[in-house]
Amino acid sequence: FLDKLQQRRAKLNQQINRELRLRSGAENLYRASSNQKVKETVALELSFVNSNLQLLKEELEELNSSMNVYQTESETVSVPMIPLGLKETKEIDMTVPLQDFISEHYSEDASLYLNEIRDFMELRQAMRTPSRNEAGQELLKEYYNQLYFLDQRFFSPHRSLGIHFHWYDSLTGVPSVQRALAFEKGSVLFNIGALYTQIGARQDRLTLTGIQNAIDAFQRAAGAFLYLQENFSHAPSLDMSSPALSMLVRLMVAQVQECVCEKVILNMQNNDLNVLLQAAQEAARVSDVYSLVLQAMSVPLLKDYVPFSWISMVQVKTHHFRALAHYYTAVALSMSDEDEDEGGEIKALIQVHTRRPEKLNLHDPEDMRRLGLSHLRKAIIRHEEALRLHGVCKMLRKMDILQEVLSHAHACSLEKYSEIDQEDDFCEVAEAPEIQSHTQQKPDITTPDFSGVRVTDIFHRLGPLSVFAARNRWVRRHACLVRGEAGLGLTLRGDSPVLVAGVLPGGCAAEAGLREGDYIVAVNGADCRWAEHAEVVHALKSSTERGLELDVITLQSHEVQPVHMSTRVQKFVPEPKETHKCATLNRPGPVYYFESWTRARAEPRNVKNVLPGTDADLKDGPEPSREDTDPTGPDRHIFHSKLLNR
Repeated sequence: FLDKLQQRRAKLNQQINRELRLRSGAENLYRASSNQKVKETVALELSFVNSNLQLLKEELEELNSSMNVYQTESETVSVPMIPLGLKETKEIDMTVPLQDFISEHYSEDASLYLNEIRDFMELRQAMRTPSRNEAGQELLKEYYNQLYFLDQRFFSPHRSLGIHFHWYDSLTGVPSVQRALAFEKGSVLFNIGALYTQIGARQDRLTLTGIQNAIDAFQRAAGAFLYLQENFSHAPSLDMSSPALSMLVRLMVAQVQECVCEKVILNMQNNDLNVLLQAAQEAARVSDVYSLVLQAMSVPLLKDYVPFSWISMVQVKTHHFRALAHYYTAVALSMSDEDEDEGGEIKALIQVHTRRPEKLNLHDPEDMRRLGLSHLRKAIIRHEEALRLHGVCKMLRKMDILQEVLSHAHACSLEKYSEIDQEDDFCEVAEAPEIQSHTQQKPDITTPDFSGVRVTDIFHRLGPLSVFAARNRWVRRHACLVRGEAGLGLTLRGDSPVLVAGVLPGGCAAEAGLREGDYIVAVNGADCRWAEHAEVVHALKSSTERGLELDVITLQSHEVQPVHMSTRVQKFVPEPKETHKCATLNRPGPVYYFESWTRARAEPRNVKNVLPGTDADLKDGPEPSREDTDPTGPDRHIFHSKLLNR
């Protein structure tokens, strides 16, 4: 059923894209035309298109609100969680762009790499529909890791590859298209978080194992969204904007806190007052964090973006868990006289409130009973408000499990109220204080671990990445060496590929044109780009009287040096009046390349935006333009990441 749901979402996304294109064309025609009759016809067509768009978006919102299909398949009764649907993407044929780049940049026969290109495209196609388990997570992470190699191999700062990545907004279906690989990586990272929400929602939370699995899944989802928020900027779609990601992180943290509360309730013993008070404080904590989620959903940018069913569910949970906090406190008050440690009991009952109860003596059993009644009144009011909000939302009304949970909790509070109420008690009871929220297990947001999924570079046959990368330029030369009395006259260093460390002046190697810094890529026609040092030395020593034929490459000067652990990145920034400045940027990590600016498409490539505090934030460099900071501005297509070459 989940596969059918995703297929329906994909079809709706395509229909929404079609209607948006029709509307854009009609609006352009309306503005360009001066004929009044044409304008009237176009205006009528626009009304039909807008009507169709509204219907499609409502249908997509209904699919996004289908929380039941993601819940556990068992017959257990628990409050449904809010999952997130995956971002959809279009299939991309990368064959021609990658073949062209292989031919032009690597000077290789591109037809020999058809299998590698096909493997990569099949991997991308598979990650569009991952299974809802750890195997699906590994598939997404495998593709994410392969994007690092694809970026290093084919995305040159000197030219555009011409591949456009199409992704649809997870909630609205609005399409976004970019050539930046960072957009592809960010979208995959978003789906990693979304898939974790679905895994967490389907756990059986009436068992300790199921609760712990749900906690782990929601913590990982929060980590993925937080990682995306901190490392990517200028998102073209609203679901990947900073406010939306911040809201999703808060939502995942709230669902973790809800699971923690459920674990305490599951372990509860009938006569354990301390556990009852702990459950009350945990429930109050859940209510508080859902209140923060509601605030995040109410910001102007998201107010009309977040599905109404999500907002209603968060409101329902805010009142439901606040009611549970008062209910468990009332239960603890009603049974407190059964506890032997009266002094510790009174202290615990006082500390569970945000303030000391007024005009009540907790040493008096009658006052404790009245305080319990006051808490139950608050609990019943909150339960009734939760049921009212549940009835207002069409999608929540379809959730029989939620209706059953809310009704059962309401009935328990009414039953307890009837149990401790006395008909002849006409004393007016002061309003009960609120419950002090507290948790004994704070959420531990887990950052995605991509190193756990080991991958092999699909295009490894192109050569070692430290040399054979898109940002490097080189010249390939052929040299013939005949061993002389002093040998070949060169020294070698390193592996894969082996480097010419030194050339003896007047020796055979020098006469053949070899230079220090050349890389040996073939010996007598045998490829040795991946050969170890000893293998190349053995091949050179095995030369006959006819000599050796070597293929070597010489790296040319370029803007970005080969990837090494201690590399400094050099960027030359064109400036007006034919002057140039050289900026030396330190690499913050061992092997990551941090892109801390946004590059304009137009030539020359000027630095247009510099992230404050990074190495690119030059003291005497050009002032950054702020036009890129507007996600709706002319350069909204530029989506960059700090971890572009993860």
